[in-house]
Amino acid sequence: MSNTHQPASPNVLLVLFTDDEEYLRELMELEIPRMGHAITVCPDGANAVHMLEQNNFDCLLVDLDMPGMNGREVIARAKELSPELDCIILTGKSSIESAIAALRHGVFDYITKPCKLIELKSILQRVADKRQLRRNYQAVKRQLDQVQGTSQLIGETPVMAQLKSLISRVAPTDSTVLIRGETGSGKELVARSIHQESTRTEMPFVAVNCGALPENLIESELFGHCKGAFTGADQQRTGLFEVANGGTLFLDEIGELPKTMQANLLRVLESGEIRRVGDNQTFNVNVRVVCATHRNIEHMVAEGDFREDLMFRINAFELEIPPLRDRIGDLGQLIDHLVSRKLGVATLSDSINSEALTALSAASSSLYTTRASFQPFSSIRLSHLPPRFHQVVDTPKPQSGNPVMTLRELELVAIHSALDRHDGNKTAAASELGISLKTLYNKLNQEARSNKSA
Repeated sequence: MSNTHQPASPNVLLVLFTDDEEYLRELMELEIPRMGHAITVCPDGANAVHMLEQNNFDCLLVDLDMPGMNGREVIARAKELSPELDCIILTGKSSIESAIAALRHGVFDYITKPCKLIELKSILQRVADKRQLRRNYQAVKRQLDQVQGTSQLIGETPVMAQLKSLISRVAPTDSTVLIRGETGSGKELVARSIHQESTRTEMPFVAVNCGALPENLIESELFGHCKGAFTGADQQRTGLFEVANGGTLFLDEIGELPKTMQANLLRVLESGEIRRVGDNQTFNVNVRVVCATHRNIEHMVAEGDFREDLMFRINAFELEIPPLRDRIGDLGQLIDHLVSRKLGVATLSDSINSEALTALSAASSSLYTTRASFQPFSSIRLSHLPPRFHQVVDTPKPQSGNPVMTLRELELVAIHSALDRHDGNKTAAASELGISLKTLYNKLNQEARSNKSA
């Protein structure tokens, strides 16, 4: 058994190589340093476990079939000692099925004997790249946490207490989660809370809006592509599944995903394998997927717009976010939280007059965009809020016996009033409403589809 010194460069891997064949140990002891990595070799599983207990390694390269403690047992102990350790299996052709099965239990990859050095070099490079991505993510995360603070759900009403309780139950598991809620209700905030309360909190949280991705680039964005895979692919691209490896991938507006991509997503959720566009090889990722939508997925399934098998796969655990109008008791806390983050003021909720409070309550989905409007006034009046909130208060109240306007209807009232004031100029209307032009078009398209189906 031999060992090496700690490498100076962060891109150099500390590799623990374990195999009962002496010639292979000698070969790896010679070749792996030529690949730019440091190596420690062990003749059997018991010695390997002893080394793992005494030292830190980045990568374990272990023979699957050894006398005494076999490779599976070494990996199980290694994961107990160091969950982030990347494990690679060496196996003969007779044990390939066992190696493939191990990939579904946290093993990074496998390589068959006789070992091809070029293939091993490629696998070790992917391990190094993954660890570098993790370091980069952790550095950026620390900076963001210092600037923004960690995500937190504000509110103590019974419906919020129930939501927090459900998050605490599902977060420690690896179950897929479907978050339902109206636009602007805080679905990404709930997804981040799930991630932060999970065992993956130190790994990446990657959020992507499926409705904002161009249809012809969705596959490349999610799974990556090889150089030359299509026109314009002048270099290899890492997909978001690979970026999120070890962590959580949040697929917002999952209902907007095209049918062709729904099939690809289902395959990944079932197998844990992804394949870059233009590549014939698949590789495993360990990603927890959280999805969200404001649409009725069951209705989409009935209409043939969403795969039923995918719906069941992403809906292993469901969370419904209550709109703010159903938890008005939390409004004061929310205002204090948003204003304190924006202005550093301790509290303003006690200084809001009734008209401003009514406007904020009715237009609850827009609450998170109002903090820029708050100035350090001694009190907040309706005139301090953007014009779209005035429209909510000016809207005639429904007569007794008539149904209360929904949040979407209130949004459409504000949108059409803004369009009228700007003679149909959508850019100017979006600017007044404090939303992007894309969001305005999405709202109008949703209205058109709703009217068409009515």
